[in-house]
Amino acid sequence: MNIDKLKFDKDGLIPAIVTDSRSKELLTLAYMNKESLQITINEGRTCFYSRSRKTLWRKGESSGNYQNVVKITADCDYDALHISVDKKGPACHTGNDSCFFYNVFGEDSDKNMFSIDLLAKLIKDRKQNPKEGSYTNYLFEKGLDKILKKIGEESTEVIIAAKAGDKADTIYEIADLAYHILVLMTFYEIEWEEIKDELASRHIIDKKVKQEKMT
Repeated sequence: MNIDKLKFDKDGLIPAIVTDSRSKELLTLAYMNKESLQITINEGRTCFYSRSRKTLWRKGESSGNYQNVVKITADCDYDALHISVDKKGPACHTGNDSCFFYNVFGEDSDKNMFSIDLLAKLIKDRKQNPKEGSYTNYLFEKGLDKILKKIGEESTEVIIAAKAGDKADTIYEIADLAYHILVLMTFYEIEWEEIKDELASRHIIDKKVKQEKMT
C-alpha cells in the first residue's frame, strides 16, 4: 500500500508493534515517522524514531541485534503498524528477548513462561556465571566428552522408551535429550536461531536432504 494512506499523529508519528515472525512473541512497541518507515522498507531492517532523542535510530546499529523485516501490515484505521521480524538477538536494551517482561496483572505459571529460547539463555548464563551445585556447570566442567556421552545415553533412552510404546516415558526422555543437546550447543556457541535457520532452509517435510551411505 501507499504509505501516504497511513494516518500519522500530529507529531508525524505512528506506533509500530513488533513481533517475532516465528514464535509470535510480542517484542516491543516503538514509533516511526515516514522517513524511518521508508528506511525500514528500503533496507529490510527496522528503523524507528526516538521521541526522547528526536532522531532516527536503526535497531541493532550499536548492539548488533538487528530485526530483519518479514512483513508490515497496517490496522483497519491505518493509524498503527504491525511489523513481523526475524530477530537477531534480544529486542530489549536490558538483554531480554522482549521489552514486555514486567507482570502487571495475572499470574503466569513456570510452564506457561517456559520456552526453548529461555532454556538456552539459562544454560548460557550457567556457563558464563557458574553456580555451585549446578548440574549444568558440572557438565561444562567435565567437558565435551562428558556432554557427548550424556547425549549418547539419552538418545538410547529415547529409543528404548519409544520401542516399548511408552508415550509418557518417551516424552520424558526426549526432554532429557533436548536439554543435553542445548548444553552441547552452548559449549560450541551455537545459537538456537542458527538451528531454526538451518531447518527452515532444508524443506525437510517434502524432500530428503541427506542420503544414507550404502555399505
